[in-house]
Amino acid sequence: MERLKRIKIKGFRSIKEMTLDLCPLNVLIGANGAGKSNLISFFKLVNELMGGRLQQHIAATGRATANLYFGPKITPQLEAEMEFEVENGTDIYRMRLFHASGDSLIFAEETLSFHQTGYPQPRVASLGAGHQETRIGDKAEEGEPSARVLRRLLNNCRVYHFHDTSPTARIRHYCYVGDNRWLMPDAANLAAILYELKSHREIEYRRIVETVRQVAPFFEDFDLDPTGPGYRDIILNWRHRNSDLVFGPHQLSDGTLRAICLISLLLQPKENLPYLIVVDEPELGLHPYALKVIASLIRAASGHTQVLVSTQSSAFLDNFESEDIVVVERNGEATEFSRPDSEKLNAWLDDYLLGEVWEKNIIGGGPH
Repeated sequence: MERLKRIKIKGFRSIKEMTLDLCPLNVLIGANGAGKSNLISFFKLVNELMGGRLQQHIAATGRATANLYFGPKITPQLEAEMEFEVENGTDIYRMRLFHASGDSLIFAEETLSFHQTGYPQPRVASLGAGHQETRIGDKAEEGEPSARVLRRLLNNCRVYHFHDTSPTARIRHYCYVGDNRWLMPDAANLAAILYELKSHREIEYRRIVETVRQVAPFFEDFDLDPTGPGYRDIILNWRHRNSDLVFGPHQLSDGTLRAICLISLLLQPKENLPYLIVVDEPELGLHPYALKVIASLIRAASGHTQVLVSTQSSAFLDNFESEDIVVVERNGEATEFSRPDSEKLNAWLDDYLLGEVWEKNIIGGGPH
């Protein structure tokens, strides 16, 4: 399985400098304000970078001042390195973004490298400096092998936010029925994704429906029929177990809608899954039983893709192993990431659940 093996970040928000080795399953725990969301935000930055929207994203998130550690006077540049393990070696993406006029960030350096197993030196390709958006896509179109591989790998590190379930949230409205290749970060095209699965992947679709029923016993099935001119529009309608009426997405509670999003994301066909799924606080609004269902799906998904989630819930943490945990803490004003000593925890885990051990502040990640 191709995966993100290691990530290094320097000078991003509360992250002064960090190196983190990633496993198939990674669960971030920490107190409010420790910096968990800043690591999630870095992956969001990568998503926007790969979409050619870096400058737009920087401007929308407080400009460079808000994205550099204590601002450009203290930290004039942001550095990052992402190391991917692939079948025949290691691919590495490096970037250095420098503070520029207009409180923006531009590339001071962008480098790709591939270190093939058994060879002493990596092959390095420089993408230059002074540009505002990544040049990976241009180099990939030119046929540069490392650029083509890293474009695919970076595009498959995806952040999902299902927090917005307000009446104006896009998931509660119509979407284009043909937008069914990848699930959007806010699940805006979930109806199109489910309709495609129902039409061509019946087994996966039925598995999603049956799992939704576990957390929402009143739920019978989705009612997915394209409508509008040319039958181009579709909305997340559904049916109640005890009624013949068709209900709309506005008649789903926030928690039920978030659970549907998470279940659909994690139970997609394997070939549709990103290489890395990143989710911030999936427990929000979920019933304790639903937490167990979602946690089991996350564990199962990590068998064939990589997963990184953050949580504030000890009940949610109870469903994982100590080896999965990444403890996030503030050391002074900087965020630090570490993994607990699993052997040291064994004595505690004989008598307590993992969430209880966290609540006792034995593994860190609690308020000081």
